Amino acid sequence: MTESRSWIVLAGLTATGVLLYLLSPVLTPFLAAAVLAYLGDPLVDRLEAWKLPRSLAVAVVFLVLTTAAVLVLLIIVPMLQRQIVLLLQKIPTTIDWLQQVAVPWVELNLGISTPGIDLGSLKESLQAHWQDAGKLVTGMLNSITRSGLTLLGWLANLVLIPVVTFYLLRDWDVLVVRVRELLPRRVEPVVSQLAKESDEVLSAFFRGQLLVMLALATIYSLGLQIVGLDLALLIGVLAGLVSFVPYLGFIVGIVVAGIAALIQFHDPIYLVYVGIVFAIGQAIEGMVLTPLLVGDRIGLHPVAVIFAVMAGAQLFGFFGVLLALPVSALVMVLLRYAHAQYKGSGLYSNEADSS
Repeated sequence: MTESRSWIVLAGLTATGVLLYLLSPVLTPFLAAAVLAYLGDPLVDRLEAWKLPRSLAVAVVFLVLTTAAVLVLLIIVPMLQRQIVLLLQKIPTTIDWLQQVAVPWVELNLGISTPGIDLGSLKESLQAHWQDAGKLVTGMLNSITRSGLTLLGWLANLVLIPVVTFYLLRDWDVLVVRVRELLPRRVEPVVSQLAKESDEVLSAFFRGQLLVMLALATIYSLGLQIVGLDLALLIGVLAGLVSFVPYLGFIVGIVVAGIAALIQFHDPIYLVYVGIVFAIGQAIEGMVLTPLLVGDRIGLHPVAVIFAVMAGAQLFGFFGVLLALPVSALVMVLLRYAHAQYKGSGLYSNEADSS
């Protein structure tokens, strides 16, 4: 590649990055639609292999995705809402437990003094302003409802996502072929191979990791429900959602569930029960879920995962969080290719010979 072409490519990449940054506030529904279309395309292809027309296959998959979304909204969301309300109601009890049990235990057994911590005043303040806080939330919701532009934006996104998803699903294979046809013939084999590897990585992340997160949320929720924890669903879903970082879901879940169990039951034996639930979940994840659904195709170190999510949030907000891990996985594919090219280059061989 000549120097002028290199500058053109660099300018194009820079312009694309700037454009994505400027358009990030409006790209979220299109990104969500693209993710849904990407997740649904293999199902559409499978239905096509069963001799269904593409449009009919898209309609079937679209109906399945819509039904799943509606079920989540109608069943899971109200259950989570009730758990959150229960959590808010337990805050005074939690403060009492901290003041009467946790703080004295820390001071007695660990020798750590806790000066300046007035949990009683905090409890009184929360109880005094409890109704005011409810009125504040109600007022915020009413303000959002009265704001025509905000409400219109939410409604537009709700309508836009399924519409864009349908059209992307219908034309997905055509779009892939047209993009491949636009590639210069000299680089098309390499780009196609990298795209294939990237598709494997993204499949492992989107389809595999999401299924792992869903399975872990179910296992933790059911296990904590068997233990008798009131906040079983809320804690299980939280642990499942953050399990995309290895061991983070286990650590967060067992700590939060352990504290909740102590507050609710006042019996240390329930810590053992909570530990058993999360040990079973961790064992199932390590021996069954991750090898079966994800494998080792992503290859992102836990520190890299945390950095990617934080960097994406800092640069692009919520849009950046959605893009962080898929982009990082694609970067890993490119780095592996660059590493292989370097190991096969004369530069590496000469360095090896000279040493």
